[in-house]
Parts: sequence; structure tokens; C-alpha cells
Amino acid sequence: MSEGLLAVLGGIGLFLFGMKILTESLRDAAGPRLRHVLTRFTGTPLRGALTGAAATAVIQSSSATTVMTVGFVGAGLIGFPQSLGVLYGANVGTTVTGWIVTFLGLKLKIGIIAQPVMFVAALALVLGQGRVVRIARGVAGLCLLFIGLDLMQGVAALTQGWFGPETLPGDTVPGRLALIAVGFALVAVVQSSSAGMAITLVLLAGGALTFAQAAALVIGLNLGTTLTALLASLGGGPAMRQTALANLLFNLGTAVLAFPMLSLLALPLHRLGGDDLTALVLFHTGFNLVGALIFLPLTPRFAALVARLVPDAGDSLTRALDPLLRAQPEAALTAAETTATAMQRLVFSAIGAALGPHEDLRPMATLAPRLDPAQDRLEEFLTHLRLPEGRQDLQDRQTALLHRMDHLHRLVARIERRAPLAVIAGNARLRRAGRALAGRLRSPDPTAADLQRLAGLIERRALVYRDLTLHQRVMGDRVQDLFDRTDAVRWMARIARHAASIAGYADL
Repeated sequence: MSEGLLAVLGGIGLFLFGMKILTESLRDAAGPRLRHVLTRFTGTPLRGALTGAAATAVIQSSSATTVMTVGFVGAGLIGFPQSLGVLYGANVGTTVTGWIVTFLGLKLKIGIIAQPVMFVAALALVLGQGRVVRIARGVAGLCLLFIGLDLMQGVAALTQGWFGPETLPGDTVPGRLALIAVGFALVAVVQSSSAGMAITLVLLAGGALTFAQAAALVIGLNLGTTLTALLASLGGGPAMRQTALANLLFNLGTAVLAFPMLSLLALPLHRLGGDDLTALVLFHTGFNLVGALIFLPLTPRFAALVARLVPDAGDSLTRALDPLLRAQPEAALTAAETTATAMQRLVFSAIGAALGPHEDLRPMATLAPRLDPAQDRLEEFLTHLRLPEGRQDLQDRQTALLHRMDHLHRLVARIERRAPLAVIAGNARLRRAGRALAGRLRSPDPTAADLQRLAGLIERRALVYRDLTLHQRVMGDRVQDLFDRTDAVRWMARIARHAASIAGYADL
């Protein structure tokens, strides 16, 4: 019995390790495309649900999808109601693992085939490089998953004689509730609902569980997936806590829905699936799908309820910089980029107000108290962010972000000189140039090309004043006035150049 138990534990370990490697490989491969899909195709809760289901099915991790979604909510790329749709879909997408385990692992038993494939993948990992290594890592993870599953099936021999359906709580309401608690505890221990599902399927295949007992365990597994998000949200920002609470409430709702479905659908599912294993994965997929369909039309009210329970009262500039997002570099970079964009808009708006028709200097005067702490927090956030090796796309995004911050810092230092503003206000031509610059800066999305073009025009005006000064063609103006105007025009031109650089790096 001890040898069998060790084999089962080793199998669970290999399954978990293989799932981790596979998930990381798929997530890295999806990389920028997944970010693009999650931010573009979540305009409504329904589209968010479809996107969440597809993304989770691809990367085989509902937790990864959830954490990325949290980052996008905090970064303002998607709204909280849309993120709820992604959560619904992630619950449906994660049921794909059960289908893979059932048909490829338990019915086709490809664990034997996986062993020589694992040898080839290991050679590719050792001898290959670049894309070959990335593909080999994903294949190795998949092979480890099925090899571990083969070892786990030793539980059938282990349980004979001392563990069976009669030793577990019976098929009564209290018994099913107890099994739900066991399923919840199982996920808490192995920290993977996929591994918990695989263990349940193996036990069911080996006759150690009845269908009703396995179905109750699956409800508990589904509920247990919320534990990871809840633990991850401790110490996190409002977006993280809101998402974790919404995930818990949604899974509680689906659990309440699934409990009576167990008795009502047992026979139809067996007729449809033909055996216990297929019926179980049908049950798992079915109650998650029905739960998503019920919650979708209620999403606005559900979002409002969660927002009331977990209010968001943080600084709007740095709200997205949740330290817990550093565990997901993709989401962390997105949050940092949107924080930089919020800071950029604040600075551009203050300069636009000062140079605009009303010549309002108040936003510029109150800029430093808000901006300085935000800059410090963003720099601290990036300092502790570690990007995975081989992700050149993430490295490029971080480099562009650092350039944006550098130009933003230099732009803020430039506008601390307020003397040119009085000179600009006292000259009609300079006022026109200043208002043109203000209009560009206060537009919703100023382009680098427009700002570069405007900077060139302003610089040509500076050359005219310089030429007039050097040749003493003062035409009734004092030489000092020409110096002051030249300085003011150069001040505007440099502001336009810095703004153009910031906008350019934001588009990379």
C-alpha cells in the first residue's frame, strides 16, 4: 500500500508540474495576442464571457486569465462589468481540462506514447534554442501531465479493500454537502482545480467513487478555485479585491445551482455521455455554462453590488499599480503603461490650460503635489518587476515605458520655469502658437506626428527671432524683448518635442 501511495503522490506531483509548465508555455506563446484579445473583444459581458472561455481553454489556467483581467480592469483597459463576463467564461473554459483528461488520458491512455515524446522534447530543450525550446517546453509539460496521470491511476489498486464508495459520505443531502467540503479542501491542498478534477476522474474510473459522489466533489472543486484568487487578493488593490469577491459570489451561485441539478440530470447525462466519466465532465461543463447564462443578464446589478461591497477610493493616477500584479508581468506592464498615460494626460492638460485662451495657471501650480508621489510609486513598481527571459515583446514595452517616463520627467522640469508664460501672453503671434500647442495637448489622443510638425513650426519662429536679434533688426523692439521671445518660443518648442516623444513611445 505504501508503494502505491507513493506512486499516486508522485503522479499528482508530475501532473501539477506538467500543468504548470504547459500553462506557462501557452501563456508565453499567446503573449501579446492574448493581451490584444482580452482588451479588444470584451466590449460587452457576453463578448467578455466568450473571450474568457476561449483564453482559458488556450492557456489552460483560469487563475492566469483572472489575474490578467484584474490588471486590465485596474489599468482602465476594460470596465469592471466586462471583466465579470471574462470571469464567467474562464469558469467554462477551465472545464476543457476535464475533457482532455477523460478522453486522452483515461480512455485513450496516451501516457505510454507520452514517454518517448518526452524524450524527444527533453533533447530539444537541451540542444535547441529560441522557438524550438519554447515549443519543446510546452510539449514536455503536456507529456508530464499524461505520465503523471498514468501514475495516478495506481490509486485504483491502492483503494481496493480499504477505500471505496461505502467509506465516503452517502448519497444524502448532508453527505453531498460533506463531499463538497472535501472537494474544496482538495483544491486548497493541491492549489489546482485541474489536478483535483484529474484525481476525481481517476477515482471514478477505478470504482472508488460513485457518480453522485464524484459530482459533489466537482462542485466543491469548482468552489475551491475561488480560494487562490481570494488569497492572492489579500493586500491587493480594490480591483483585485473586487474581482476576487465577484469570482467567489459567482461560484457560490453556480454551486447553489448545481446542487439540485445533480439529482435531476444524472440519468439524462448518462444517456447522453454513455458512461460515468463523460457524464461527469458534461455535468461540470453544464452547470458552469448555465451559471454563466444566468449571471450574464444580471451583470450590471452584480457589478454594482460588488462595487458597493468593495468601494474603490484610491488615487486615480496610481490605482492600477497593484503590487500583486507583478506575478503576471503582462498585466503589470499594462497597469504601469496606463498609469504613465494618466500622468501624461494630467501634465498635458495642465500645460494646455496655461497656454489656452483662459491662461489658467492653477492646474500647473497643483501639478507637483499629485505627480511627484505618483512618479515615485511607478518607479518603485517597475524596480521590483521581473520580466521572464525570452520575452522580447515585454522587454520592448518596458524600454518604451522607461523612455516615456524620462521624457515626462524632463517635460515637468521644463514647465517649472513659468517666466516664458508671461512673454507668450504679451505677444499676439506667440499666443497663437501657444494656443495651437494647447489644442494638441488637450486633445484626447495627441499624435506624435502632429506634435512633431507643430514643434517644427515653432522652432522656425524661434529662428526668425534669433535672426532679428543677431542682426540687430529690432524694428522698434528692444533687443531684450527679442531675447525673451526667442527663449519663450524655444521653451514651447521643447515642450512640443518632449510631448511628441512621449506620444510616440506610447504608440509602440
